[in-house]
Amino acid sequence: MDAEHTGGGWAATRKAATRAWVGTPVTGAAGAVAVSALAVGVGAPAAAEQQGAGTLCVTVSHSAKQAGTSAMAAPTANATCTINRITVNRYSECEWLTIHVDVVKIVRGRPVLEGTADFDVKHQMTLKAKSVNWSEKFSISKAKTTRAGKGLHVNIAASSKSGTKAKVHFDQGRTLDSKSSGSVDYTTSPIKKKKINAKAKTTYTYTFTKAGYSPGTVSYDSAVYRCDNYYGTSGCAIPDSPTGVSLINQPIIADGIRGLRLRGGHYGDPYGGKPLHWMINDKQKNKNRAAVCPKNPPADMKRAGRTSCDEYPFASTYEGGTHLPAKERTITWVRKAENDSQGGTITTWRRAYHVMDHDPFFVIV
Repeated sequence: MDAEHTGGGWAATRKAATRAWVGTPVTGAAGAVAVSALAVGVGAPAAAEQQGAGTLCVTVSHSAKQAGTSAMAAPTANATCTINRITVNRYSECEWLTIHVDVVKIVRGRPVLEGTADFDVKHQMTLKAKSVNWSEKFSISKAKTTRAGKGLHVNIAASSKSGTKAKVHFDQGRTLDSKSSGSVDYTTSPIKKKKINAKAKTTYTYTFTKAGYSPGTVSYDSAVYRCDNYYGTSGCAIPDSPTGVSLINQPIIADGIRGLRLRGGHYGDPYGGKPLHWMINDKQKNKNRAAVCPKNPPADMKRAGRTSCDEYPFASTYEGGTHLPAKERTITWVRKAENDSQGGTITTWRRAYHVMDHDPFFVIV
């Protein structure tokens, strides 16, 4: 998460927590209005030194890391919520953060704290597997205030990219003296079949106002999401959240993967292994398969009718072929019908979970 504040020609971006002070208008000798700004660790503009300038200092307390939930979460499953974290699964995120506002006045060139306000914001976004339009709800707690921290007003905006637009529904300008809630509607332009939109995220921008003070602004981001129409069904997902494909209905293939894991090959293992990453590149897929699969099966496999080579990791992954050491890969000779069945299983899984290039996933056997 990046939190950003801008004001008076000054901008600063810091991970995890951003503090920005924006001053009240100060009338200069020529009658112009100057906006003062101070920031922790950043030199303040000269205007901030003027006697009596008031400032709003905003701090966002937020983890830069995402916490994942179930790799096999269904489209209707909401991510659980954890304070000061973004928690995600394939279709849902919960973002819960704390915002702190200091009301400060500059006296003899030094900031003097006049009051504070602290409140929580919780976002719950659920994407749709079969639609590129969705909504999000958010709630704001009643602020805990001291002295001049009471009576702060807030306006909230949201924006997205890559063909998706965000529209906020909120009682703009209301005070933080009582709890409130709102929503964000997302609409995405039609996507042509076989097309994948670029990844996007929502940027939320809060503007705080108080009589006698200039506005203070702070921003933070949602988890990254992506919409596509690769298989003829438009939908969206959180691509960095791993999903899982089950091969329990392909018994010989599953047995081969289990054997590899017993020998220490744990790529794609949902129980402590590293995820595989899907690859959309037919030319490289063919190279990966040719690098590990012989042209002809062994005689005993041929007699058993197991003439189709199944490679693991799959040729259509960035770990396929010889990209991993020999101890981390295997091939299994199976009947063609089982290999074809696996192909159908993978296509159905990819369509349902919108698994595209570079997406992480696990294999359940």
